[in-house]
Amino acid sequence: MSKTYPFYQVDAFTETKLGGNPCAVFLDADDMSDQTMLAVAKEMNLSESSFVIKSAVADFGARYWTTAEEIPMAGHPTIATIYTLIQAGLISLDSPHKLVTLELRVGVIPVDVYSNANGKVERIVMTQKPPQFMSIHEPTVVCKLFNLTPEDLMEAVPIQTVSTGTPQLMIAVKTKESLQKAMIPDAIAYSRYKAQSDFFSPHLFVLGGESEGAATFARHFGVPPDLLEDPATGSATGGMSAYCTKYGLIKDNRFIAEQGHWMGRPSTIHVEVSKSNNGDIEHVKIGGTAVLVLKGSLIL
Repeated sequence: MSKTYPFYQVDAFTETKLGGNPCAVFLDADDMSDQTMLAVAKEMNLSESSFVIKSAVADFGARYWTTAEEIPMAGHPTIATIYTLIQAGLISLDSPHKLVTLELRVGVIPVDVYSNANGKVERIVMTQKPPQFMSIHEPTVVCKLFNLTPEDLMEAVPIQTVSTGTPQLMIAVKTKESLQKAMIPDAIAYSRYKAQSDFFSPHLFVLGGESEGAATFARHFGVPPDLLEDPATGSATGGMSAYCTKYGLIKDNRFIAEQGHWMGRPSTIHVEVSKSNNGDIEHVKIGGTAVLVLKGSLIL
């Protein structure tokens, strides 16, 4: 006998349908096996799919899968999942601000939902884990993996793995020209390096966005079976924001990060970095809007 799972596809970090980063969200997925979740994620062929489950410690639980593996935390699936729960009537917007807790593999994540007087979602904001600054990488080795040279890199800052829930490789480049030429020319060499390192995927960025007032513009790469490039990466934006704050690249504690414009899926990510009294970075908040583009049923 087949079973039906409610299904929504949401574009996150955008107000425009078919913009931002799409995420498939499946409700009532408690009885799905790991193998089924991975198979469904491959079927959807998006950068991530979300599977909503019950939680004993939060309002909801969710598991995020790429087409290759489960990941501990991600930004655009969090925005998409909360937006889906609102659309499905499982989160009521009975006040301008609603706090929702979401259990992920990294633990419980608080998510703030802001809406207007008409009940329209204005922004969904997740608070990520306190940043961890991890391995520093050798530029001459890493640059070859991305069709770059050390001369393309921003000076006086390292190539470093940073995690606010998912470890990502931060590569700051000087110019958009350098960012445009970046790619992974040799998937085997890249995969070999990644396997012996501590990061999930690479986040390359430059200061200055494609829109007036944006502080950064980024590209985020993968290799098959993952998608080759991601139009909006909330977990990496969190790590990038902590990195930019730590190394003094951005002085403001609130700014806009952009991604995906060169892919035809422009994404806008609102960032807030909070510091303690002694100047340490306590956490990063990542927020944005979302739109519903598909709704239906998964029949297994």
